[in-house]
Amino acid sequence: MLARARQGAIRWYLISTVNATRPVGIYTEALLPIVQSVYPDATHREIRRDLDYLEERGLAKIRRDPTDRWFVHLTRAGIDVAEYTAECDPGIDRPQITQE
Repeated sequence: MLARARQGAIRWYLISTVNATRPVGIYTEALLPIVQSVYPDATHREIRRDLDYLEERGLAKIRRDPTDRWFVHLTRAGIDVAEYTAECDPGIDRPQITQE
């Protein structure tokens, strides 16, 4: 249960961080320290696994170069999820917006 919550949270951190880099995008090496600020034991492999998931869901695009570096940017659907203008499917723990 905790592993699933961690995975969903990491996916949200990835979406929101990549969204902040628009329109340029970001290499995965720069994403790792951001995720590690919340989950110190996070690994580069874990980041790549969750980015691959986001790509399969159509939320991110990954450019893989010959030296095995990954460059990530969001698709239109990913931007909509990041900006709360589209529904967020299960598997991504996007915080709820509340009005007080």
